[in-house]
Parts: sequence; C-alpha cells; structure tokens
Amino acid sequence: MATADRSAGHISFRQVWSDLLFIHWEVRPEAVADLFPPGTRPDVIDGRTFVGLVFFEMRDLSFAKGPVLPVIGRFPEINVRLYSIDRTGRRGVVFLSLDCARLLPTLTARGVYGLPYRWASARRLRFDDRLLYTVRRRGPAGPRSHVWATVKASERRTGPLDEFLTARWGLHARAWGRTYYWPLEHEPWLFRQVDLLSLEDGLVRAATGLPVAASPPASVLYSPGLPVRFGIPYRVE
Repeated sequence: MATADRSAGHISFRQVWSDLLFIHWEVRPEAVADLFPPGTRPDVIDGRTFVGLVFFEMRDLSFAKGPVLPVIGRFPEINVRLYSIDRTGRRGVVFLSLDCARLLPTLTARGVYGLPYRWASARRLRFDDRLLYTVRRRGPAGPRSHVWATVKASERRTGPLDEFLTARWGLHARAWGRTYYWPLEHEPWLFRQVDLLSLEDGLVRAATGLPVAASPPASVLYSPGLPVRFGIPYRVE
C-alpha cells in the first residue's frame, strides 16, 4: 500500500482513526465539478471519479505534541468527500460535510479552518464481528444515515482503485476567500474483508444533490485504523 510521498512537515494535530468504513459510488466528473474549491478539479481514475461516505471513530485527538484532549478527543465522525487534484498535481480530498458528535470540535473546525463540520447525534456500536454506525444531523429535517457491516479477520489485498480512494495525503479546502491544502501523513492502510449488510443514507444526497446512495456502492472497504498526523495548511495559488 502506498505511503506519503513527503512528510507533512510541522505537525499541528495528531489523532487516531479507528473502525473505518469507506463506501463509494462512481459519479461523472462534470456532475460534481462545481463542488470543488477554486484551483482544484475532480481527480479521476480511468476517466471516473467517486463520492465517498466514510464512517469512523476519532480518538486520541491532540494538538501537536500536547496531551490527548479528555472527553472531547473521542467521537464518531461521518464524512462525505470527493477526490481532488490541484494545479501543481497534489492529490487530495474535498470534504462536503463532516458530521461530528461533539459540539466544541465542530465549532472549532468550522470557525478556525472553515471546514464544513456539522453537529450531529452519532454513535458507533461493535458486536463481535458486526459494526453499526448511526448518525442524524441536528436541526429540522436533518439528514440521517446508518450502516451495518460484518468485518472478517482475513486481510483484503488492495488494487489500483483502493489506492486511488484511500492513499490521499492531504485535503483541499476553501476558507476566508482562499483555497488551502492541508497535508497529512500516516502508515500504510491495512484492510480486512467486509460484507455490507444494510445501508440507508441521506448525507450524500444532502451534500451533492445526487441520488447515488440509493444504488449499490462501487467499493466497500474496512480498516481497523491507524494514527494520523496533520501538518500546517498552506495556500494553493
């Protein structure tokens, strides 16, 4: 599995992502092109691009080399994302929404970094090999999502599409009238075999306007997780 082609540099945040479910649908690049920040465009593989719905638990959140934040440093997060490339060839992720079960991290990420975090009621439950995520965005008629999956012990071998969807070493975001690239680094992913038992989702349509989540996904991946280190965001010219 690929590793970052460069260090993230000075570390601003550390965190651990665990029990990740990556669910993806193919979309036409022109159908989502208007959702990308200036200076970026849809990244493609064999002429295709994808929208992702990613469930995971965030834990051990800390600033730089500081201690892990108590209580607020652990929560489920569910994001809707697209795949970007900028004018210099840096590949990344564009987040359309990030639903978070903690209010303070939500307000901080929105206010300081301009990321589209949303406060939500969310939980992760694990029953032996069964994994359940549920989320409901707070507010009137907030979109919901829930997923059931069976995680197996056997390792899953990766292919070019898996690499395209998960070997991403930064994110592109628009904040304060500018486009930024925020680098990150982590060890290679370890994936396991997974069976998707059920999925009902309103987050992808709320973020994109596309009804793709009503169709079977093109890719479902599971990883037990890994530590992640974020660098300092810098401007995309």
